[in-house]
Amino acid sequence: MIRLEKSAIILDLIDKLSQKGSWCGETHIQKSLYFLQELTGVPLGFDFILYKHGPFSFDLRDELNAMRADYMLTYQVPVPPYSPGLLQTDSGKKIKNHFTGIVEKYSKQIEFIASNIGNSGVVELERLGTALLVTRQNNVSNKEERAKKINELKPHVSLEEAFLAVEKVDEMIGRFNSQFSH
Repeated sequence: MIRLEKSAIILDLIDKLSQKGSWCGETHIQKSLYFLQELTGVPLGFDFILYKHGPFSFDLRDELNAMRADYMLTYQVPVPPYSPGLLQTDSGKKIKNHFTGIVEKYSKQIEFIASNIGNSGVVELERLGTALLVTRQNNVSNKEERAKKINELKPHVSLEEAFLAVEKVDEMIGRFNSQFSH
């Protein structure tokens, strides 16, 4: 996928997240794109690692900065305590409109992710993202074992919180598979 196609998908996801109540801070975008790529299989090609607040891609951070430098995105400053969010510019809308084919190709996956995590807070996104990462990387179906692994990796996440995140991620995977496996 070429860079501007990726940009169009990112711009559409930001639109959809905004419609679902997200202020589209970088953490929201990072976690949402992680889910879009890893849960739904949209081939964005970003490398994610487990970082301070769950899965994080330095490549994606660089891409978001490049999109700002190319005037596709701008910061919007919300009411405190929120950090600045990213908002599509008129140039960004033109890019997205130019690449409607790729956006339409993945529109159902984008809508699925926005609907499932668009209004989640940063703390919940960290837990959910880490739960998906642990689920994908450790290939363990046992919920208790995955919750323990999350707690080991993120000691500030209690076992109960980790277990609830694993359950929610499993439910999302199940809903996605039932909607898209036809």
